This record gives sequence, structure tokens and C-alpha cells, in this order.
Amino acid sequence: MAKRVQRKAGTSRADGTRASARTTKTTKTAKHTSPRTASTPTLLTGGNPQIPKGDGDAPVRAYINATPGWKRHIVKRIDALVVEAVPGVRKAVRWNSPFYGVEGMGWFLSLHCLTKYIKVGFFSGTSLTPMPPIESKVPDVRYVHYVEGEAIDEALLGSWIRQAARLPGMTCF
Repeated sequence: MAKRVQRKAGTSRADGTRASARTTKTTKTAKHTSPRTASTPTLLTGGNPQIPKGDGDAPVRAYINATPGWKRHIVKRIDALVVEAVPGVRKAVRWNSPFYGVEGMGWFLSLHCLTKYIKVGFFSGTSLTPMPPIESKVPDVRYVHYVEGEAIDEALLGSWIRQAARLPGMTCF
């Protein structure tokens, strides 16, 4: 809510300077309130939280806490399954997505929120038994997607996580 004030040429402004006929000044008449604060992460397309690049548990926790709605429960549970299956797992956020790895072996898994599902990517997915169901454009990568209301097969996901953690992972970053 702003009020525009038009001043005529030759009139003085409050600060003592002269205004031209083309000068307009906008003054706020109502304070704009935003539901988002400076500490609340932006949600990107599909509801994926925009989290700064970082290593360790803290940026991954920030990602989980910023994940909207039903997706938060799934992401939180997957994170817990990774921690249970891989003691000492290495965590990081890259490209606004959590990554999980083993020191010296690379990253084996990543998560990403999309509009209708959570995408779990296994970087050596073609070596897992059984193979995760969704192919990638990248030859060795395979995905599993989780949608709202779908139960996670924790035994199968845990098996994939344990297998993936023993395989060489992505080391490019």
C-alpha cells in the first residue's frame, strides 16, 4: 500500500532540494508484512528448500526442517535410516540437496524434493540388488520416488543404503 505524491517543478522537498515536474516520491502508508523471515529458507520450484552449501549434520538438518508438508516426514525418516545403516556417515548439502557418503569412498545417495514426490538417488544404483526402479540419464544412477501417503519399505531402502555405502560413490565435489 503506497501513496504516490506528485510535486510541481520549483517546489521544495522536505530535505531542501528542488523537485522537477517529473519527480515522483513514493511513501509507504502501510507496513508490508511477510510470512517469510530472513532465517526461513526459500522454497524452490517443486518445494525443494534452498539451503546454502555446507558440510556436516547442520545443513542437512536445516534442509529437513525447511522441507514443506508431508515431504518433511519422509526426508526425516530417510535421514534416520541412513544414520542407522551407515555409522559415521558423512553428510553435506550441495545444489540444495542433502548428500550422504563415506569418507574416502565418495557420495552414495542424495535426496531432492519435487512437486509430487521425493527423489532418492543412488549413484551406484545399477550395482544394487534388486536395482532401484527408476532409470537415470546417467548410466550408473538409479532412483526411487516416494509420494504422499506411500509407505517406505524400510527393509528394502535400508538394504539399498547399506549396499550403496560399500560401493565407490561420486567424488567429483
